[in-house]
Amino acid sequence: MSDNISNDFFSSSDSVRSAHSLNHAQKVTFSEPLLLQNGSELPNVTIVYETYGTLNENKDNAILICHALSGDSHVASHDEDDDPGWWEILVGPDKMIDTNKYFVICPNVLGGCRGTTGPDSINPMTGQRYGMDFPSITIADIVEVQYLLIRHLGIERLLAVIGGSLGGLMVLDWTTRFPDRVSNAVAIAVAPRLTSQSLAFDIVARNAIQSDPHFYGGQYYDKGTGPSTGLAIARMLGHITYLSRESMTRKFDATRNVGRQLDTSFETKFSVGSYLAHQGNKFVERFDANSYLTLSMVIDTFDLGETQEERIQLLRKSMCRWLIISFSSDWLFPPFQAQEIVRTLIAVDKRVSYCNIESDCGHDAFLLENNLPLYGGLIQAFLKNGYEEHVARAQFEPMGGLSGNQRAPAHLHGTKHRIDYDGIIDLIPPQAKILDLGCGKGDLLYQLKQRGHSHLVGMEIEEQLILKCVHRGLDVLHSDINKGLKDFADKQFDFVILSKTLQTVRNVELILEEMLRVGTRVIVSFPNLGYYRFRAELNESGRAPRIDPRPGRLWYNTNDVRFLTLTDFEQFCHEKGYRIHRQIAFDTELDAVVESNPNLNADVAIVVLSRE
Repeated sequence: MSDNISNDFFSSSDSVRSAHSLNHAQKVTFSEPLLLQNGSELPNVTIVYETYGTLNENKDNAILICHALSGDSHVASHDEDDDPGWWEILVGPDKMIDTNKYFVICPNVLGGCRGTTGPDSINPMTGQRYGMDFPSITIADIVEVQYLLIRHLGIERLLAVIGGSLGGLMVLDWTTRFPDRVSNAVAIAVAPRLTSQSLAFDIVARNAIQSDPHFYGGQYYDKGTGPSTGLAIARMLGHITYLSRESMTRKFDATRNVGRQLDTSFETKFSVGSYLAHQGNKFVERFDANSYLTLSMVIDTFDLGETQEERIQLLRKSMCRWLIISFSSDWLFPPFQAQEIVRTLIAVDKRVSYCNIESDCGHDAFLLENNLPLYGGLIQAFLKNGYEEHVARAQFEPMGGLSGNQRAPAHLHGTKHRIDYDGIIDLIPPQAKILDLGCGKGDLLYQLKQRGHSHLVGMEIEEQLILKCVHRGLDVLHSDINKGLKDFADKQFDFVILSKTLQTVRNVELILEEMLRVGTRVIVSFPNLGYYRFRAELNESGRAPRIDPRPGRLWYNTNDVRFLTLTDFEQFCHEKGYRIHRQIAFDTELDAVVESNPNLNADVAIVVLSRE
C-alpha cells in the first residue's frame, strides 16, 4: 500500500462484518406453512436470531432491532471473544441501547442468507436449494415472521422496534400491521417508498448479478462458481449510494490518483476504484447473490403511499410514540422523504419527534461513529422516556405528576425560573393542545408537562436543543419556523406559542398568519424595547441595549433581527384586525407584573391573540 493511503482507507460500515459462524445464534422453525402476501406459501420457515440482555419478569423491556439489506442477526458482540456486530457502537452493556436494561432481539430477515429461510435454504418439497424458486416476498412477509418469533418468545408487546434503511421500513410496517404490539418506534434513514433515482441503482445492481455468466438462472449453488463478479459490482453500486459527495471527497481526493494493488479483476487506477473493488470482493465472501436480488426487490416494492391521503390511511393505525431520524447528506433516502412520514404522523395526531442530523456521511451515517453522540443520544433518551412512561402507566400513575394550577419546581431538569413562563402557563387551561415554536431546550413545555398537559409539541431548529427536549420526554420537530407551519392543519392546536422568539423571526406577517391558522389562540411574548432601562441605555450611552439574554450575545452575533415595543405590536395587531384577548407585562428584574404604563415600565410582554 502506498504511504499516502491511510490505514483506515478501506474502513466502512462493512468493516466489522464477516462470514464467521454466529456462535451465539439461536433458531426456531415454524412448521406451519407461511402464506405470503403474493398468495404463494412457504412450507415452513426457520428464523435465526440473537438476543442480548435479560427479558424481565413482566416481559416489557424487549426491543426488536431490524437490520438493513446486508446485515444479519449479529447486531453486537456477546462477550470479549466474540466478533463485533454491525451496530457494535450502539448496542451492548452500558451503551446507548443498554443490554443491562433492555432485552434486545435481532433476527436475520426472511429471504436473508445467514440462517433464516431464504434462497440458499433447502426447499423441503424438492430437497434442493430454492435458488430462483424462492418466492417473491415483501416487508409484510418479513414482519410476519418476526411476529411469529416475538410470540414464540412469549412477548405480548415490544417496548420498541428500531431499524434503519431496510430495517426502518420494517419499523413502519410493524406499527401498522401490529399496532397494539409496539409501544415505541425508531425509524432511521427511511422513506415512504424509494425515489426513482434510488430505484434505478437497484435495477442496475440486479442486472449486474443476473448478467453474470455464472448466475445460471439463479441455480448456481452446485456449479462451483457463483455470480461473484455481478454481486461485487452490485455492492460497489450500493456503496456509492451509501456515501455522499462530501464523504467521498474527504476520503479519496487527497490520493485521487493513488490506487492500491489488490488481488482483483476490477479497475484500481484511482483510489476510489481500489476502495470499491475491496468492498465488492469482501461482500462476496459473506453474502448470497439470490438474497441480494430478493431483498433489494423487497425494498423497491415497499410503498407506504404516493400521496398524503394514502399514507394517512396506514399510519393512523399506529398506536406508538415515534422517533424519526434522517441525515442531511443521505441521497438514497433523502430527508424530504422522512419529513413526508413525519408530516403524515402530525396529520393524524401521533406523538412524534424528528431530527434531520447535519452529516456528510450519507446514508451510512447511522452505522458510523461520526454522528453517534447525536443519533445515539436521541435513541437512548427516547427509549428511556418510553420505558418510564410505560412503567408509570402500569402503576396507574398519572403522567406529568402535578395537577390543577400547581406550579412545577423550576429546578427540575435544569429549568430556570422565568416569570413570563409563569404568565403563559396560567393562561392555558388543562387538556389544551399546545404547539411551542422555537421551543429551545423545552423549558416551557416541560413545565406544562409537569402540570399534567399531555398533548405538547415543540418546534426547534438546533440539533442539540432537540436532543435536550427528547431527554425530557418531549415531542419535538426539527424545523425552521421561518418557513411556515405547512405541516399542520387548520386549528390543529388550542394554543400556538411564540415565546421570546418573535424578535428572531424574519417574516413576522407570515408566521403570525400561520400561527393564527393553526391555533385557536396565539400567545406571543417578546422583549419590549420601550422599557425605560433600554431607552436610557440608548439615550445616555449611545449603545444598543442588550436584548438577547444569552452570554456573549451582542448586536453582531445575536439571533435577534428586529426590535419592537409593546405599542408597536399593539398597532400591528390593530392594522391586521387581530383581536387581543389578554395583555400581560413584566419587569423581569423585579420578577413582577407591571400594571402602570407597561410600554415604559415592562421589559417583557405577553399578548394573547385570535382572529375573532
